[in-house]
Parts: sequence; C-alpha cells; structure tokens
Amino acid sequence: MAVYVDKILSDCDLLFREHKITHIPSVYIGGGTPSVLGAGLTAKLLNGLSAYWKGSHPVALSMDNAPAEITVEANPESCDMNFLHAARDAGVTRISMGIQTFNEDSRLAVHRVGDGKLLDQRLNAAAAVFPNNFSVDLLSGLPYQSESVLKNDIERVIAYKPSHVSLYALTAEPETPLALNMAKGLITLPSNDEADRLWLYGRDYLEDSGYTQYEVSNFCVPEKESCHNMRYWRMENWLGLGPGASGTIIDDESAKGQRFTNTADIDLWLNSETTPVTKENLDKLTLIKETFLMGFRTVNGPDEQLFQRRFKKSIQETIPQTIKAWLAKGLFQTNKTALTKQGLLMLNSFLIEVWQELEYNQGYGE
Repeated sequence: MAVYVDKILSDCDLLFREHKITHIPSVYIGGGTPSVLGAGLTAKLLNGLSAYWKGSHPVALSMDNAPAEITVEANPESCDMNFLHAARDAGVTRISMGIQTFNEDSRLAVHRVGDGKLLDQRLNAAAAVFPNNFSVDLLSGLPYQSESVLKNDIERVIAYKPSHVSLYALTAEPETPLALNMAKGLITLPSNDEADRLWLYGRDYLEDSGYTQYEVSNFCVPEKESCHNMRYWRMENWLGLGPGASGTIIDDESAKGQRFTNTADIDLWLNSETTPVTKENLDKLTLIKETFLMGFRTVNGPDEQLFQRRFKKSIQETIPQTIKAWLAKGLFQTNKTALTKQGLLMLNSFLIEVWQELEYNQGYGE
C-alpha cells in the first residue's frame, strides 16, 4: 500500500503539470475503502497532496488557496480514532462513513462486517473528531428490512448529528455473493413496490428530522451539501487518480470535452511510468446529455448560468417541449429549471423524453 500511495502522488505531479492546475476546489478520496491505509499512510497521502496548496512541494504549482472541502470515505471496521485524528491533522474536513444498517440479519445477508456496538463506537468517534461535518451512508431495500428497522437505523444515526446522510436503494449487482444467494433462493429482497415504499418512508423520516433532500439520494442540514459531488452533478471539471479512476476536462468555449479513464489493472498501473489511459472525446450533444443526466438529479436542477455560458443557449430553449409536458403534469417546478420532488421519482422517464427531444434536434451533435 505504501507503493500505491507513492504512485498516486507521482501521478498527481504528472496530471497537474499536464493540465496546468492552479486551483483545487475539492478533494474526495474514495471509490473504495481508503481507511484501510491506516493512520500513517493516510497522513502521507494527504500531506503529499496538501504540499501543493501549502507551497511546500518542490514542483508545486501556484495554488491560490486550499480546497474548500477534503472528504475521505471510511468503513467502520477501519475507521478508528487513530485514523480519524490522522485524517483531521492532515487537513481532512469531512468524513463519509458507510454504516448501511444496524440490523444484524440484514448486515449478514449483504456480507457487511461489524456489529451494532462497533458502529456506535465509530459514529461516536466521528462525531467527536469531525463535529457537525461528517456524512453517513444508509441502505434501504435490504433483506429483512421493515419500516421499523429503517426507522431505527435513521434514529441511531442522526443521534450523532451527522451533517449529511445518503440513503441509497439497494441493487443486487450480478455475480456478487448477494446475487448468487438470491439465485439459490437463500435470500429474498423486498419486492420492488415494497423497496420503493421503504425508501420513500426513509426519505420522509429524514426530512421530518431536519435533513433536506438536495439530490436523488442525498440529504443534509443547511449548507452542508457535498461540495465535491456537486461538481459532478453540475458537470464541472475533475481529475481522477488511481487505477480505474476517471477525469473529465471540458472546454467551455468549444462546448467539447475529453474523458480520461485510467487502466483498472493495478499491476499495470503500478509498473508504468505514465498511467495507461483510455481517452474519450465528448461532443456537444454528449455533454448536453450528461449535463441533464447529472443536473436533473438535484432538486435545483442543472446550473443554468454554466449551461448558458457553455452551450450559448438556455436550458428552456434546449428542451422546451419536455419542460412544457412535465409542467403540465405538475412534475416540473415553476420557479426553477428542476423536477419536483414527485418528478425526481420518475427521473428516468423524464430523461428518456429529454433524449428524444435532443436527438430530434440533430444540430447539437455538430
């Protein structure tokens, strides 16, 4: 893992030079379980990154200020007090912890380690080290889950006053132990209707408890949205480090972009002086589609000013028929370019209509 961290920092140098980076708005260390690095290597990684905006890196570029938000994902079993202190001391401002559920039967069914006592210990530690600025992931639609089980999960989590809660609906990915056990009839998930009902119950309970939904699966107290994830949902630029990571750089003047995806082969990644990447050119139509795909996930919709600047046309001018139709259904907000809360539940149907209208106007693909 020490070699892994060294490679991350080496790749960081190359990327910053290539793209002439002068500002890092946010940092998100995740997409796996970074807390397994432990306190020492976590500090090494974060200190290596922070050298850029502290001006202490030998080839540091001119950063104007530190990131507004630095998040590290953590699983409870590896997120002890030593890790939390090391993360905070190295500049982390936010922890995102994957709790999922306290229910033992549900945890065993989806192969989650740790019990309720450990989860409480870790939440208590996160609340002590990152008061009012840590996030918790919960799952709905789990085996053996009922409204009372989900209510208990939410109540136990919010007792520690996290600033942010993500409530995701469980999906059984192919070839996972859960999917294989389901195929054997050893585990049964709630029906689709029951899973939907559970998620809606959880949504309403979170909102009644003071957490406002600001994206399909994300809730927070005022002004505690995930800054980093908002960059994705607004389709702003980002860089990715590590095997399988991707980055997207968009040129606003041409309304075109390029996506870079690193090889997912860890051995190849570790043993290459320059990381093997796959490059994908993004034309205007693709970028508009992705802007809507990501932006309409949020309760405020896509960033209208960024859209106008990038595509030289308003959102209303781009998909007028779809907006008109969904306004008539009462599923589109009248005071902003965004779906209503009920409309968000039908996001896929909305996007299908958006795609059809965009493709009818083939000029966007030029």
